[in-house]
Amino acid sequence: MTHPLKNQTVVITGGGSGIGRLLALGAAERGARVVVWDLSAAAAERVCQEILGAGHHAEAFTVDVSDRDAVKAAAKKTGQADVVINNAGIVTGKNLLDATDDAIERTIRVNTLALFWVTRAFLGNMIANRHGTVVTISSAAGLVGVAKQTDYSASKFAALGFAESLRVELSKANTGVNSLVVCPYFVSTGMFEGVQTKYPRLLPILTPEYVVQKTLTAIEKGRHQLIMPRFVNLLSPARVLPVRWFDKLMNQLGVNNTMDHFVGRAKAGSAGGSHAGSNR
Repeated sequence: MTHPLKNQTVVITGGGSGIGRLLALGAAERGARVVVWDLSAAAAERVCQEILGAGHHAEAFTVDVSDRDAVKAAAKKTGQADVVINNAGIVTGKNLLDATDDAIERTIRVNTLALFWVTRAFLGNMIANRHGTVVTISSAAGLVGVAKQTDYSASKFAALGFAESLRVELSKANTGVNSLVVCPYFVSTGMFEGVQTKYPRLLPILTPEYVVQKTLTAIEKGRHQLIMPRFVNLLSPARVLPVRWFDKLMNQLGVNNTMDHFVGRAKAGSAGGSHAGSNR
């Protein structure tokens, strides 16, 4: 089931910066009518103007995707969508006992609960039209737990389960609507400033441009799952190992040291509160 983006209405949460911005620009270049949702009105409007300036169609809305009433109101203004990209996301990057209660709750609200509010706001019309794609941006951290990511990994494991359950639910009912989950390794955006990788050839820090092009192509090809880089696909087979061996393997690969020098947007100059959704 292919889904070309030309003349399709694409809603992107966290579309004001980071990967969200590039997804908006890329979708517009492929002929989509882009709707940018972001907590920051200024960021959303800047991206909208970029797209309009290039001769494409775009709209911008200020939305807190963790607020279900705000999502419902914005969805009414937006109208029907052909593709919804659940991209908004935040990260704390702290050990469990160092993270504040508010930060933990906010991570779950933005990274997990928002998936339900946003998807439910558009899915009914997609099913009625027997056409559409729901994209969930999860993470490689949704495939394996990572030190200093207890809240983030938990939210991304939930995102993966959400997208997978939604996929089989939609398929079982023969709705014609697709669910795509995207699980990239760390991406070189401000959201994960300072992260490091031990084996860059096996587990490279991905460029935002690479992730965006792969994601948009996966949407158009009607794929159900996109994991980047390919080496990350070996995580699932490795689960057959005893837990102690699996943990040793992750330690050997340096996975649990990736966050040791994490800085994030707090010092990188871009507020996580924008729901920018670099996410990885």
